[in-house]
Amino acid sequence: MENHQLLRKEIISKTIAYYESKFSHKEFIPGKTKINYAGRVFDASEIVNAVEAALDFWLTEGRFSEAFAAKIAEFLGMEHVLLTNSGSSANLIAFSALTSEKLGEKRLKPGDEVIAVGASFPATVTPVIQYGLIPVFVDVNIPTYNVDIESLRNAISDKTRCIFLAHTLGNPFDIDAVMQIAREHNMWVIEDNCDAFGSKYKGQYTGTFAHLSTISFYPAHHITTGEGGAVCTNDPMLANLVRAFRDWGRDCYCAGGENNTCGKRFSQQFGNLPFGYDHKYVYSEIGYNLKMTDLQAAIGVAQIDKLPEFCEKRKHNFNEWIRIFSRFDKYFICPQPTPNSDPAWFSFIVTCKSDAPFKRDELTRYFDAHLIETRNLFAGNITKQPAFVNKNWRICGTLDNTDYIMNNTFFLGTYPGLTAEMMAYVESVLNDFINQLK
Repeated sequence: MENHQLLRKEIISKTIAYYESKFSHKEFIPGKTKINYAGRVFDASEIVNAVEAALDFWLTEGRFSEAFAAKIAEFLGMEHVLLTNSGSSANLIAFSALTSEKLGEKRLKPGDEVIAVGASFPATVTPVIQYGLIPVFVDVNIPTYNVDIESLRNAISDKTRCIFLAHTLGNPFDIDAVMQIAREHNMWVIEDNCDAFGSKYKGQYTGTFAHLSTISFYPAHHITTGEGGAVCTNDPMLANLVRAFRDWGRDCYCAGGENNTCGKRFSQQFGNLPFGYDHKYVYSEIGYNLKMTDLQAAIGVAQIDKLPEFCEKRKHNFNEWIRIFSRFDKYFICPQPTPNSDPAWFSFIVTCKSDAPFKRDELTRYFDAHLIETRNLFAGNITKQPAFVNKNWRICGTLDNTDYIMNNTFFLGTYPGLTAEMMAYVESVLNDFINQLK
């Protein structure tokens, strides 16, 4: 064995020892250890893979990227998985793909309308505005926190061309109804699956129903690569468009290190270029560079093997929160899964009732003072956010539930790093808060 190979074995061995020394033993001290709403859960394999990728020093997409994309495709049963540098970038290029002139009359154009919900995360809406289209905001239901189907139907106009929705906090929206409406009106659908990787609807994984879907691998999500994301589709044309927008807008779809996959590298006419111009340097879209690095993908290769276990742990933690909060059902509205769904919950979302003798912020401040982290439902009513004021959008009907959520709803974590001891501590703090009301 050559010297560098021996050194590599030694580095990997010491990496495992480092993990055992640094990360494997975590002590929870009630009242002194912070309980985060989310966090990284990993073992030595993620660090070993990251070190392996660093030792390869193949800094762009490489063997780990290929393996990670293949594992996601196998898990979901999808034909095409394009890795990106974030879930937000995944949303951007999924939407960008639908604006391509290559789609002809089906492409999205400035002035077209896209249906979204008011209670959302900005990354599901910002591409719509950035491309000059008009978001049409509709309300959500409580306690699923997903799109109200009747409101969605009422929002459709002769300009509506697309529906862009997230599965809120891992809870699938009513996919059958949404896809049926889209078919009736010949509309595109993008499934933002960033908070729901591993959730199921009628036994099928979310992210597999729409024309395009997206995933995020930010540390708060079901698996992590640090920063990272993916776009998934079964449509080969859409896959090529996503790849083009991700890879500088280039027309060539050769993988890294490949040449002349199409067999026409020097024999085509593009735009006003000379005939036969090298296809590898033909740009057919106004694109970006939003690729994942191989080091990130290396971490993902280890993480995705843990996804089924992580999802089961999230479901377990969600059920524990249900047990804890349902004792006080006169104060709280607990979440409910969408009918026919099996959510891998991103978090436990709970809403304070209007006649509760306390405000949401009183409880969340109390939790914060006791080192228990909470979050609001993202942007609340996104139309009230500074960046969205005076932008070109419209509201169909009212956003009454969205406004109520903005003022009365919060969530706690369900991530696999939560332990029984942590949840018992939160339960005791909640009990203390409620007992003070008496």
